[in-house]
Amino acid sequence: MDTGGKQVTGGGDRAVVVFSGGQDSTTCLFWAVNRYDEVRAVTFSYSQVHGREIECARTIAEKAGVEHETIPLEIFKHLNLSSLVQGGEPVEHSPLPDTFVPGRNILFLAYTAAAAYKAGIRDIVTGVSQVDYSGYPDCREETIRSLERTLVLGMDYPFRIVTPLIHLSKAETVKLARAEGCFDMLAFTHTCYRGAYPPCGECKACILRAKGFREVGEKDPLLEAL
Repeated sequence: MDTGGKQVTGGGDRAVVVFSGGQDSTTCLFWAVNRYDEVRAVTFSYSQVHGREIECARTIAEKAGVEHETIPLEIFKHLNLSSLVQGGEPVEHSPLPDTFVPGRNILFLAYTAAAAYKAGIRDIVTGVSQVDYSGYPDCREETIRSLERTLVLGMDYPFRIVTPLIHLSKAETVKLARAEGCFDMLAFTHTCYRGAYPPCGECKACILRAKGFREVGEKDPLLEAL
């Protein structure tokens, strides 16, 4: 399994995980728990249609035994830039999917870096992937490395944005969850872009998730728990 080299190297004393409560970030949370002495998780409430993920994040963080904080970030509701935001609409001139939230990952990582700075933590773990990523440019390795450099310069602090999934497909991420001992925890995650429970099975997120489990011949714990 290609883990991409330097940028996924974790370990040491402390890390903070950008934690949505979804499949990928849950895998990253336990990946971090297995490598750091102390792990904190940060979830953002940004008026997302799939707001159920916030409660999922709380539940999983509690089960993982990690400190968890939810940060309100309502600016996206006022910008109305994406179908993923309540009341939002896609940008007509944009060639990107209508579920793309412009600036979301950039702001998430900047806010998380500020919180990490205050706590004296240098490693920020995020579950972005440039393989199965729905075409979002802020999930590309080039974007992440550029932002890492900006945060280091802008705060004069040795941040590392650690990306365990950056070169992994959804199928490989399923295998990683198994390897990290958190496969069963995926039953508590939320992925559906429509915010549906049970998941709709039709949106891009549901299709990608199902594809990953199918390719490795595993049953999705979330669907098995229904």
